[in-house]
Amino acid sequence: MIVVGVSLSLSREFRLQGQEGLDALQLWADHIQEAGGMAVGPSGSRLPLRLIALDDGSRAERARENVLRLLTEDRVDLLLGPYSSGLTRAVAPLAEGHRKVLWNHGGSSDAIAGEGWRHLVSVPSPASDYLRALPLLVKRQDPTVTRMSVVHAVTGTFATDVARGVTEAAKAAAFDVVRLITFESPLRDARALLADALAGEPDLLVGAGRFQDDVTMVRRRDLLGGVKRLAFVGAGLEAFHEEVGDLAEDVIGPSQWEPAVHDPPHTGPTAEWFCAEFEKRFHRRPGYPAAQAFALGVVIMECLRRAESLEDGALLSAARGLDTTTLYGRFLLDPVTSRQIGHRVLLVQWRNGRKVVISR
Repeated sequence: MIVVGVSLSLSREFRLQGQEGLDALQLWADHIQEAGGMAVGPSGSRLPLRLIALDDGSRAERARENVLRLLTEDRVDLLLGPYSSGLTRAVAPLAEGHRKVLWNHGGSSDAIAGEGWRHLVSVPSPASDYLRALPLLVKRQDPTVTRMSVVHAVTGTFATDVARGVTEAAKAAAFDVVRLITFESPLRDARALLADALAGEPDLLVGAGRFQDDVTMVRRRDLLGGVKRLAFVGAGLEAFHEEVGDLAEDVIGPSQWEPAVHDPPHTGPTAEWFCAEFEKRFHRRPGYPAAQAFALGVVIMECLRRAESLEDGALLSAARGLDTTTLYGRFLLDPVTSRQIGHRVLLVQWRNGRKVVISR
């Protein structure tokens, strides 16, 4: 039997994304069981799979406790990371110390690759790429857009990385004014923060915080009438429209995955199959946190097939040499930093209650 362990946020601030990830992993586990088990090696011999999922409550200390238990008590064969960059960074040293591969689906901070951990395999694109395509896209649509304000959380590293990437891109796109305004997450007073951001009379306003921070800012859209373009990191999630309704209209966001964009995968099920099975089982459309968790499972399956072993060194070697596509897009790691370089972030915009891909 192959034992898979994961610590996920099923309560508090990351619960929406954590539940998406868990649902997708349960679907992945069932998909494997229906196929007769997990294939190890090209011969096709299959082993049954057991998934252990623990709630970390969106807290770093709980995540560390969970991962330590999975490593020392449950002695899992495969260790999957939590959702969020902060929690991923909190548990990565434990995996590194045990020489256990941490299969990362939910942490995209650039710092994750920058720490030099050698036992980490990431599926998502790094945070600094989330909105890197935005300034040039907006400038091409409307050359009069020349002033940008970025409001970003200083808690953790994710939002800071997003802000750095979009700022670098705005300077390259010859924006006249680029202002950075920071805030502490969770955001308490959106009015004061937005007043500060609007003091620079921006044509483009970018928000990067935790999901509820972005929601809090968009709910004060009555203050933003003079801004030509709005972009928030949280707008890439299906839950964004569920939270703010019509206030989401025309807001741009980054998305790690949209089902209709990618070509048929070389490895694993298609996006059409995944969406249909996810909706049938959970009665809602999957967002990109679900897709990246399921895709991580597909990557693991391919590494097991190639490595012909559950040994972490063999699996890590297989992952570093893997260049393939899944329903989530391309998977390819930088051979030096192990940074994900194959996958691409999309830009989406809410139009008439649905997300439309505007850049890929």
